[in-house]
Amino acid sequence: MLQNLRLQNFRCFETLSLEVPPEGAIFTGDNAQGKTSILEAVCTLIRLHSPRTNRFNTLAKFSSGGFGIAGDPWDQERKIQQKSTGLMLKCEGEIRKSRTEYLSDGGLIVWMGNEDLTLIRGPGEARRHFLDFIGAQLDPKYRTAYTRYRRALKAKNLLLKEPKLRIPELVAWEEILIEHGTFLTASRSKLVSDLSPLVSASQIAISGTSEALTLQYLPASGPSLKDSIHQARQRETATRQAVIGPHRDDVSIRLHGMRASEYASEGQQRTIALALKLAQGEILRQRCEKTPIYLLDDIFGELDIKRRNALLKYLPVNSQKWITTTNLNWLDSTENLPKLPVLTVADSIVRGAN
Repeated sequence: MLQNLRLQNFRCFETLSLEVPPEGAIFTGDNAQGKTSILEAVCTLIRLHSPRTNRFNTLAKFSSGGFGIAGDPWDQERKIQQKSTGLMLKCEGEIRKSRTEYLSDGGLIVWMGNEDLTLIRGPGEARRHFLDFIGAQLDPKYRTAYTRYRRALKAKNLLLKEPKLRIPELVAWEEILIEHGTFLTASRSKLVSDLSPLVSASQIAISGTSEALTLQYLPASGPSLKDSIHQARQRETATRQAVIGPHRDDVSIRLHGMRASEYASEGQQRTIALALKLAQGEILRQRCEKTPIYLLDDIFGELDIKRRNALLKYLPVNSQKWITTTNLNWLDSTENLPKLPVLTVADSIVRGAN
């Protein structure tokens, strides 16, 4: 899926060239040595997305002025260069004029990390982000709608903060919000409906128990975004902030009918977070007929043997797995993991290990 990865001035790496087999690799080493940055580079190359930041300029090595990532995901030579003049995207040597064009025939990613607990415990933003990352991989129209909605939302909020309200201009932006926001809400609602049985099945497989897990999409706007925006005009004018729209939506996650964030144990919450990501991988595989690359960032040290083996058994056999870990103590007791090369990462240098 991705057998060659090359970095230049990315995070802590001045240069790096990796060859990884189709099964994947395990990267081991102390914290703050560059392990997670390797996985981040894979995600950025394939999806133009970093799980750690929204600002591309922060990915460059300090004082370097830019970075480069190149590789061959799904046998396509892809290249990203970030410079002071902007972002350059290439596929098979040809420049892609926009991010949407670059992603139109790109690959699929599932990122799994300890921060996934925020999907259960955290604010609605984490759950919306989870849906948006899936939606953008499933349908290019989703990314377009999301980008245009966010742009219109920013413009509306700026207008609401002005001393004198300019109604015609506000209405014009609201029309854009309604168009793209309605698409996002419908897409997310369908996605949650399709994910729910997959999450339930994954959760049962990982936990080994038949605990009833359900997901429900909660649109902040109710059945009609258009009506809700019009009805909220006075409230939004008073608060000087847009309070209605998919940027306020959420997902209810319930175990045995009770909120998982309040009633589930930490072990149950970790299992649910794993189940959400496994369901993400399965829905991507089903709809896109392509197996995602799984990026597993230091999660095995936090899992007991039972959950660890169940997780690895549930991952698609033919998936490529990039795994980071601070130690290999868990490896001997692990089943269902194909023999992967172990590479040590220290001081931004990657070396093979016995």
